[in-house]
Amino acid sequence: MSADLKQSQLADWRQRALAFEREVGKAVIGLERPIRHILIAVFARGHVMLEGDVGVGKTTLLRAVARCLGGAYERVEGTIDLMPNDLVYHTYINELGKPQVDPGPVLKHGEELSVFFFNEVNRARPQVHSLLLRIMAEHAVSAFNREHFFPYLQVFADRNRVEKEETFEIPSAARDRFMMELHIETPADPALRCALMFDPKFHDVDRLLDTLTPGLLPYREIPQIAPVIQQSVTASETLQQYALDLWEATRRPADYGVKLDGVDMDRLILAGASARGVSMMMRAARVSAWLDGREYVVPEDIHGVFRETIAHRVFFNPVYELRRTALIDELLDGIRQKVAAP
Repeated sequence: MSADLKQSQLADWRQRALAFEREVGKAVIGLERPIRHILIAVFARGHVMLEGDVGVGKTTLLRAVARCLGGAYERVEGTIDLMPNDLVYHTYINELGKPQVDPGPVLKHGEELSVFFFNEVNRARPQVHSLLLRIMAEHAVSAFNREHFFPYLQVFADRNRVEKEETFEIPSAARDRFMMELHIETPADPALRCALMFDPKFHDVDRLLDTLTPGLLPYREIPQIAPVIQQSVTASETLQQYALDLWEATRRPADYGVKLDGVDMDRLILAGASARGVSMMMRAARVSAWLDGREYVVPEDIHGVFRETIAHRVFFNPVYELRRTALIDELLDGIRQKVAAP
């Protein structure tokens, strides 16, 4: 492919991506930042976890993304009695009174499955998390004596942080498979809150989603354009060193002069960001640069995805883990301030 043709192709895809972002934004208001991050994850080929209070729009946002992304879509509700095989197949007695086995939500559409939405994932048992882990990592599952592959699949999941009964914490290995964890909050703008309360179009979600243009992105081509984006956006040696310093600071923040009130910095960190985590951070930063029309990464691209790609990969010692919500943002802000940007 010539350089001119590649640039033309990337410019065309960028316009499609921005159109996708605008369309999803018609269904959920006040969530511009999460929508941008989901768009980045789509083109960086990463899975996304949403977390937030009940009723803040997580499910509506993901349904809007699935509709505009196109391809086959399946959704599973996490429950305490959900078993791994429920994702793969289900059995029942048919109208002839004979047992029958049909493909479950993961297998039903075969390779055409592009979006798998696991709602309330923390209500499912660890055995289900294990199966989800393999599907996310390998885009494949074994069933009926053969392998089934899902080349276009992206997994989206959500969990609410309010209810703790009959829930199971997602293992750190599974969380590391998610490129991003996004926190969804109710919009703070009074005008947006008023619209959510009084504008009837936000009261009927099914009708609202029907107004969105389906399949704005040719999902079959995204796995081909994603590596082109990664190869076309460069990172200077200075910026690479900056990213390495950020990574090291997640492992040894005290060495970079990061201090938190009431925290023994030498005992805070149990494990810093993983190699996979910082790799995903840079993949996301490159897509962010591309969406902004640049062919090179700047520190602001990394800052824009730093929390979303790294926060769930930093683990505190148990004595500090209960204060995680308060400490993690303070820690990451401190790292950004103390590590000198080029």
